[in-house]
Amino acid sequence: MILLIFLMTGLSVQSQISGKQPLTKGADRIERYNQQIDLMDQSAYKSLHWQYLGPINVSGRATDVEAVRVPGKSLTIWVATASGGVWKSENEGTTWIPVFEKQVTTDIGDLAIDPKDPESVWVGTGEANIFRSSMAGCGIYKTTDGGKTWKNLGLEDTHTIARILIHPSDSRIVYVAAGGHEWTTNPERGVYKTTDGGLSWNKILFVNDMTGAYDLIFDPSDPDIIYAATWQRIREKWNDPRTKDNYSGSAIWKSTDAGKTWVQINQGLPEPNRRGRIGIAASASNPNVIYALLDNYEMAREAREGEMDSYGRQKTGTIKGATVYRSDDKGANWKQVSGLTPETKRFMEGHSGTYGWVFGQIRVDPKNENKVFTLGLFLNTSTDGGKTFKSERRSLHMDHHALWIDPQNTDYMLSGNDGGVNATYDGGKNWKHFVEIPVAQFYNVAVGMDEPFHIYGSVQDHYSWGGEVNIQNGRDRIQPISFSSVPGGEGCTHLVDPRNPNLLYSCMFYGSLQKSEFNGKRWISKSIQPKIDENDPPLRGEWIAPFVLSPHNQDIIYHGLQYVFKSNDQGQTWEKISPDLTFNNPDKRGDISFQTITGLSESPVKSGLIYAGTDDGRLHMTKDGGETWTEILNDLPKGRWISRIVASQHAMGRVFVTQNGKRDDDFQVYVWKSENYGQTWEDISGNIPMGPVNVIKEDPENPAQLYVGTDIGVYVSKDRGKKWSVLGDLPSTYVHDLVIHPRDNMIVIATHGRGMFTLDVNGLRENHSTDN
Repeated sequence: MILLIFLMTGLSVQSQISGKQPLTKGADRIERYNQQIDLMDQSAYKSLHWQYLGPINVSGRATDVEAVRVPGKSLTIWVATASGGVWKSENEGTTWIPVFEKQVTTDIGDLAIDPKDPESVWVGTGEANIFRSSMAGCGIYKTTDGGKTWKNLGLEDTHTIARILIHPSDSRIVYVAAGGHEWTTNPERGVYKTTDGGLSWNKILFVNDMTGAYDLIFDPSDPDIIYAATWQRIREKWNDPRTKDNYSGSAIWKSTDAGKTWVQINQGLPEPNRRGRIGIAASASNPNVIYALLDNYEMAREAREGEMDSYGRQKTGTIKGATVYRSDDKGANWKQVSGLTPETKRFMEGHSGTYGWVFGQIRVDPKNENKVFTLGLFLNTSTDGGKTFKSERRSLHMDHHALWIDPQNTDYMLSGNDGGVNATYDGGKNWKHFVEIPVAQFYNVAVGMDEPFHIYGSVQDHYSWGGEVNIQNGRDRIQPISFSSVPGGEGCTHLVDPRNPNLLYSCMFYGSLQKSEFNGKRWISKSIQPKIDENDPPLRGEWIAPFVLSPHNQDIIYHGLQYVFKSNDQGQTWEKISPDLTFNNPDKRGDISFQTITGLSESPVKSGLIYAGTDDGRLHMTKDGGETWTEILNDLPKGRWISRIVASQHAMGRVFVTQNGKRDDDFQVYVWKSENYGQTWEDISGNIPMGPVNVIKEDPENPAQLYVGTDIGVYVSKDRGKKWSVLGDLPSTYVHDLVIHPRDNMIVIATHGRGMFTLDVNGLRENHSTDN
C-alpha cells in the first residue's frame, strides 16, 4: 500500500530534504550564474589550465549559420551550435573563435545579424530541435561589438528559441519565435515582439501552454506582413514529442499589421491533430509564393512485421512524415506538391527518419521561386517547386538544421548539420567541411592503462571514438589529436579492462552490450547482451545504460537495465541478481526506454556491496551480491533521475549520489553523501551555484577530495563537500562525465559540446589528509 500511495501522489516535483527546492525560474538561473562568476574569480585553482584533447577531426551539431558581407572585408560567418556556444569567423571560415562561451547556457537555438549593423547580433538560447541531448536556454542575448560582450535581454523562461527576425529598416523592432519548455508546460511560448531593442517584450501570439512558435518569416515585399508556424508538443520522459489526437495548436498564422492581429491560414493542410512541426519559407523573387515543410501525422501505412525504426525498435506504423506544401497566394490556399507519385512518396517517408520533430527547416533560392531546399536526414534540393528532390549524401554529415544562401550568389551556401558546418561555392557540387569548429558532443569517457593511455567516448550522431593521450613530452604540453572510430554507439558507456588495454566493453543503443578485442589491426566485436525467457517482459535499457567491471575481479560484469545482471565470465553467461528496481508503471511506457537503471556501482572495499539507481527516481542497495535489495532513497528528492552513484573506495559504508533535474526543467544542485549505506543522507552540494549535476568522483588518493561535473563546469572539494571551488579555466560547458587516471593522475572530462579536456591533478593533492 505504501508503494501504491507513493506512485499516485506525484511527489516528483518537490525536494524533501533540508528544504532544498527545485530551481526552475530563469531569473534565478541568471542570479546563480553571477554567483558562478564570483566563485571562478575567487577560486584558488582558476589558473589551472584545461588542455584540449580533441577530437580535431570531428565537429558537432550546428543549429544555425548566418553570414554577412562587409565592404572591404572577407565574409564574416556566425555559427550557432547545439551545445557549444556561438563561433565566428572573420575570414570566410579559415579560422574560428568562440564568442559565446561564458554564459549561463551555451545551448543555442538561433541567431540573427542586424541588417543595418553587422556588429550587432542577436542570439536566442535553447535548441528548438529538442533532441534527447538538448539543454534549456535562458533567454535572448545581444552583442553590439561583434561578440566581445553580451547582454541578456530577457525571455529567460522560454527555454527554447527557434527564430529571431530583425526588422530590415528599424533595428529596434525584433520578433522572436519561442518554443517553450521541453519537458513541462509553461506560458512563455509563442511569438514575442520588442519595439525598443529588447528593453521590453510583448507576447503577440499565444495559443496555449503546450504550443510554441517554431518558425517566423517576413513577407519579402512588406515586413509588416508576418507568417508564423506553431507546434503543440511536450516531451515526456518515456515518449518523444509527437503530435497527439487531442492536440489542436499546430498551425500556420498570418499577420498583416506587424503582429497586432493574427489569422490562421491552413486551407489545404491536414487537420490540426495531424500537424507536427512546421517550417515555412517565402520566395524573395515572387513574394506570392510560400512553402511549408510539415511533419504530417496522417497514416501512410501500417508497419510490417520486423520493420524497425532508427534505433532498432519495432515500428507501430508509418506516418506520411515530411510533406511540402506550396501557396501561390500568400498563404490563402495550400496545395501539397511533394510525394504525389509512388517514388516521391517513398522518398518523403524517409526524409526525416522517425524523428521529424528535429527538422522543420525549408529554404527557397532567393532568385528562383521553384528551387527549394528541405533539411532532414539529408540536404535535399528541388528545382521543380517541391515535386521531386535529390539528396546530397556523399559530402555532408546527416541531420540538417541550417542553411544560408548567399543572396548575391546563390551557388554559395553554408550548411549546418550534426557534423558541423560546410560550404559550397558551386551550388552543391563540392563541399568544404569546417572541422576546425571544436564542438563534439561527448556523452562519456573511459581510459585505458596502456602507455600512452587511450581514451574512449561516444559522440552524438558520430557513434564512438578513441584517441591517445601522450604525456611523455610534458604533462602541460599535451597536443589535441585526431580520434579514430572504435566500437560503441552514439549514446554509450565504455570500459577498458585494466589488465588488458586491448579489451574494450561498450554499448550500442539502449544498453545493448558488446565486448571488443583489438588484434593489432582492427577491433573484433561480439554481443554479450544478457538473454531472457521469451515470456519475460522485454529488457529496458537507458540510452546510456550503465555497466561496471567489478573492482575485485574484472572478469565480473554488472549490467543495469531494469534489472541488475551479473556475469562471472566476461559476458559469456549471465544471471539476473535483482528484481525490477524501477516503479514499472504501465502508464509510463512509450517509445522511449524509461524506468531503467541509470546509476550502478560496486564497492571497491567489499565485494557484493552494490548500489543501483534509476531514471524514475528509485535507489537500492544490496550487501549480499543481490540476494536481498533495500530501498535507500529515504528523504532524498522523489522522482529525480539518478545521474551517478559512487561507492567509496576509502570507507565501506560511504556512498555518493547525484540527481539530475533536467527532465523536470529543474536546475537545482543535488549532491548527496551517506556514511551508513544510504540509511541517512547529507547534502554536500555546498556552494555549487547551479546544476543539473551529471557526475561525481572520488580522488583515488585523497579521501577528502571530490570532483563534480555539472551543466556549467567542474568543481573540486578538498573537505568532502563542505566547500567547492571551480576547477581550472574551462569555458561554460556541459560536463557529462569525468575520470581520474589512476596511474598518470590526469583528469579527463567528456563535455557535450566542446570535446574532451584533461588537467593534471598532482598539484591538487598537496597536504591531503590520510583520514578516511
